[in-house]
Amino acid sequence: MDAFADLLNGARARGALFNQTVLDPPWSLRICDGAPLALATMIRGHAWVVPDDSPPALMRTGDVAIMRGPAPYTIADDPATPPQIVIHSGCHYTTVEGRDLGSELTLGIRTCGESSTGSALVVSGTYQVQGDVSGRLLAALPPVLVVPEEDSRGPLMDLVVAEINKDEPGQQVVLDRLLDLALIATLRAWFARPEARAPAWYRAQCDPVVGRALRSLHDRPADPWTVATLADRAGVSRATFARRFTALLGEPPMSYLTDWRIALAADLLRETDATVESIARQVGYANAFALSVAFKRVRGLSPSRHRALAG
Repeated sequence: MDAFADLLNGARARGALFNQTVLDPPWSLRICDGAPLALATMIRGHAWVVPDDSPPALMRTGDVAIMRGPAPYTIADDPATPPQIVIHSGCHYTTVEGRDLGSELTLGIRTCGESSTGSALVVSGTYQVQGDVSGRLLAALPPVLVVPEEDSRGPLMDLVVAEINKDEPGQQVVLDRLLDLALIATLRAWFARPEARAPAWYRAQCDPVVGRALRSLHDRPADPWTVATLADRAGVSRATFARRFTALLGEPPMSYLTDWRIALAADLLRETDATVESIARQVGYANAFALSVAFKRVRGLSPSRHRALAG
């Protein structure tokens, strides 16, 4: 497994909330649902995604955008249009003043399955991402990214649009899986673009030397890796490997491995009831004491304290 797959593996859709929203200008939606990630595509018309602390980004018909939360942002027909509706978690709609809109059809908003002749039609879905491992992926993303239609559109997004207009058994599971695939495809397309400035771990996995060792670290983090064994895996000398790894990743191999093991341990502490001793062995430490020393050095708190705060 490569680094990209590992980070995505911890970011799975569960109960994805999809909306099909039809709007006529002037319109402006304030998104305050706190979702770590959201994905949207324009079926027709255009929209501006306006983060609070970043420049606005234009979504044209067929484009796909990913918004990194949990900070609020605005989607509007024009960056200057003031918000008229606030969308909270669970697709709860209110006015800017806080009045519950309930089922009111303000601004021509429609949810799954209904049609309209509005000038803008956007399909969006929220994505719950938790844990230290997936946090590495979030940290690599800008507040909003837009992948143009020529790089993003295809059968997958057509399936998303078709599925939200159905009411059939198993629909939620289908939507969850489609959102997983849509996220992966969009991120791949984004990282391939020169303006994306793909993170070091993404670029390095394509390197013929470092990529092989990086995959080994992610496949078997608990193995007793050393610079020598990794260099042997990569087929180069220790000095060459260490120099190349550090140049591409920005940190030495053992530092990268320690950070990766601690991230894995942090998620296991949060998500499972396994003992610290058991988790230590799963991520490559001889015992609970060794993991505790490394964890406190990297995170500034003990594994037990991390578990207590995460709970």
